[in-house]
Amino acid sequence: MSDSPSLTHLREDGSAAMVDVSEKPVVRREAVAAGFIELQADTVAAISEGQMPKGDVLAVARIAGIQAAKKTADLIPLCHQLPLTRVAVDFEIEATGIRISATVRTDARTGVEMEALTAVSVAALTIYDMCKAIDKTMVIREVTLVEKTKAAP
Repeated sequence: MSDSPSLTHLREDGSAAMVDVSEKPVVRREAVAAGFIELQADTVAAISEGQMPKGDVLAVARIAGIQAAKKTADLIPLCHQLPLTRVAVDFEIEATGIRISATVRTDARTGVEMEALTAVSVAALTIYDMCKAIDKTMVIREVTLVEKTKAAP
């Protein structure tokens, strides 16, 4: 057991704790996450053509993803609140669905992976919510961290 990495969110007694990052340097940190929501071809076409009954699906999903990144610490109990300097949520329409990506940046003592993953997840859930009346087969897939970097600000 001594060869395995220590779990940073646990105290010696096994109880949960927020990691103390106060001694870490402030550096520029960026994370990119991606995901995919599988949709029927008719749903993809309706989104592309602006014909969805609830309005502009991708505009609403983009705002939802940005808001979600900003609220990550409220959703994930042990995340630090971070001063986000950039949140970008983008979409690529494909024949079988929509690819979602989120890029999140901060100058802080800890990374923004959870914020990027949360942005993608909530954007996908928003697309799902806005399309559920016409597409009962949607599947959210492949939500993953693509990249994380850090460098001096």
